Parts: sequence; structure tokens; C-alpha cells
Amino acid sequence: MKIASVATGRLVLHPLTVAEGERVAAREPLPEDRWGEGYPGVGDLASVGAFLRRCAGGGDPGAFRTYQIRLAASGLVVGGIGFHGPPGPDGSVTVGYGIVPGERGKGYASEALAGVIGIARAAGATVLRGDADPANAASHRVMERAGMRRAPDGDGGLVRFLVELGTGR
Repeated sequence: MKIASVATGRLVLHPLTVAEGERVAAREPLPEDRWGEGYPGVGDLASVGAFLRRCAGGGDPGAFRTYQIRLAASGLVVGGIGFHGPPGPDGSVTVGYGIVPGERGKGYASEALAGVIGIARAAGATVLRGDADPANAASHRVMERAGMRRAPDGDGGLVRFLVELGTGR
């Protein structure tokens, strides 16, 4: 399935294909791949591995996949963002993200997260969730800047943030 890239102000959220995911998982970029220093990180490898397993087990996940976060001006990959899977029975999806160390603090994660919120809404999810370690104040700020609010129920000691996407909720 061909999924279009999503442009934000400074970024392009590039939907990974299986072939690209396999290169990321193997840490073997092609000469034309522009990976920032530190990409892929541990979180990227976990996300891409889960994406590849979902594709192998159930086919293409459509919009609910893993995306590279690329700088629009240069195409440099500065991180990744993706869904942990398709919407659950309640219509909710969970997202995870990461930015390479040298590009943190520039607002890219919040900008990418806002773009993914739009993807989830357009694809029919009703709620988008994100979890962070209680001590990870930077991730809390990322989610708040993207329009998410802290939820009362964390998961496994994590702090949960969410944004309602559906109408009438």
C-alpha cells in the first residue's frame, strides 16, 4: 500500500516501506539514504522491528505504521515516530517517537507528533495516547506542546498523555 508522506512546517514524515525498514533494522543505509548521526537509535530499531513483524503477520498496516522524521530542507533523517499498532476496539492508538541526540531541543518531536495526530485523525482513530517515564520531563513537554493532555491513568508506572480525535467525544 502506498502511503503519502506528510509535510509539516519544517519536517517530512516519511512512511517506511518494508524494504526501507529492513535497511534500518540491518543498519545498512543505501548511498542516497541521509541518516543523521545516531539514527537509527534503540527506539527506532524497536519500532521498525515491530512494523516489520506486523507487515509479515498481517500485511501492510496502512497509516498506522512507522515514519522517518526528515528535515524538509535537506532530507536528513533526524528520528522516527510511529504507531504501536492499529486502533484497538475503543478506537485508540499509541504512538512513540525519538529524535537523534544532536537534533533534540529544536521542537522537531512536537512538530512530528502534531503531524501524526493529524494522520491518526484522518485514518479514523478516536484517541491517540503516548506514555513517558515520570522523570522524562522533556517528553512530557513534547506531548503537551503537540496538544495532548496528561491522563489520570498511567500504564506500568508511566505517565500517560492523550488527545481525543473523534467528534463528539
